[in-house]
Amino acid sequence: MMSNVLLASSLLQWALIGAFGIVLLGLVRQVGLLHERSAPLGAMVADHGPGVGDKAPNFSIIDVKGNRLQIGGANKADAETLLMFTSPTCPVCDKLLPIIKSLARAEKIDVMLVSDGAEEDHKAFLSKHKLDGLPYVISSEIGMRFQIGKVPYGVLISEDGVIKAKGLCNTREHIESLLEASRTGHASLQQYMADRTQTPASASASPLNA
Repeated sequence: MMSNVLLASSLLQWALIGAFGIVLLGLVRQVGLLHERSAPLGAMVADHGPGVGDKAPNFSIIDVKGNRLQIGGANKADAETLLMFTSPTCPVCDKLLPIIKSLARAEKIDVMLVSDGAEEDHKAFLSKHKLDGLPYVISSEIGMRFQIGKVPYGVLISEDGVIKAKGLCNTREHIESLLEASRTGHASLQQYMADRTQTPASASASPLNA
């Protein structure tokens, strides 16, 4: 009698373990789907100024160290250029600068900081931060030509002077999304995610599935 009770108890325990395993697999699958659907949004694109696919405005400018730089046109180093529009009084820009320097080294792209504002603010900012070789340009005209309304804002320009991606960049993920959008050939990470969502729907509506 006792052996029957133990056997029944053991079978019940294994049944419960199996049920818990099935539930756990279901939860893992749901978490994976939720993670895919809630992928981080990329830099927010403002519909102002030159758009993605347009030629970037051309500038021949001098940075704070006296070096002459070129914006737009073919890049002599055959590298992409990331213009980061910042402000010396912007707290987000202040925190983002170490990340920008790190990405410039890791991605091997040309990065240029473009800023505007009072001269004393720039002096305080430059005395506080080491630029590690990043060009720092003070110009209101460049921001006006690109129609930058908020900072920090990034504009990624291809080797031949075409705007590949742009958007408001408040985090490392936002900046990386500009680079990812360029690699995937999309104007933004949001467009890339939208195209991925629409592709299955288009396939199911094809005549082959009718």
